Amino acid sequence: MAKESFFSSSIGRKLIVGLTGLFLISFLVIHVGINALILLNDNGETFNAAAHFMSHFWLIRILEIGLLVGILIHIALTIRLTIENRSKRPVQYAVSAGNANSKWYSRSMGVLGSLLLLFLVVHMSDFWWATKKALYITKEADNPYEQIITTLSNPIFLVIYVIGVFSLGFHLLHGFPSAFQSLGLNHKKYTPIIKAVGTAFSIVVPGLFAIIALAVFFGLVQ
Repeated sequence: MAKESFFSSSIGRKLIVGLTGLFLISFLVIHVGINALILLNDNGETFNAAAHFMSHFWLIRILEIGLLVGILIHIALTIRLTIENRSKRPVQYAVSAGNANSKWYSRSMGVLGSLLLLFLVVHMSDFWWATKKALYITKEADNPYEQIITTLSNPIFLVIYVIGVFSLGFHLLHGFPSAFQSLGLNHKKYTPIIKAVGTAFSIVVPGLFAIIALAVFFGLVQ
């Protein structure tokens, strides 16, 4: 029987999940920062300039490939770890002690992750694909600002978007500190700080995404 390698072991997979999670968290900071430029109410001029830079600068385009790979790896390994953990956990223990030892969103990561995945598919097919199609296929000038205004004016997509970002928030509440824990960064002095920062991040970033979407829908952005 072949010896299990570090990165195929449970510890190795948790490490990769933690690293990809931190990478995706850093992306969220950039993403929400650029989206917030819409609130400047300059008819999307600043937002479009930033979006154009992000989609055309060669280094960003390379990092984008890494981002997509990171998302896929993070999703695949998270699903695998969740299945493995459930298969190893006695049913009686889960029923009797689960509620006492964990938050509801930690126990509902499968549902929240599924909602988040659905949101990502819809979001990327509507925004990301439109930009890439204009850049690589049709070679026509795109207007991300107009695309956002048109899409978020649709009440159905608005509901999907808001549900998606709130799922993201609860996912981050568990995932932010877990990413550091997976990297072995546990200390009685620093762990409470990491959890506090993670809670703030989990509220501010998804909340800002939701505020932007609602501002567009109610015509506060022009």
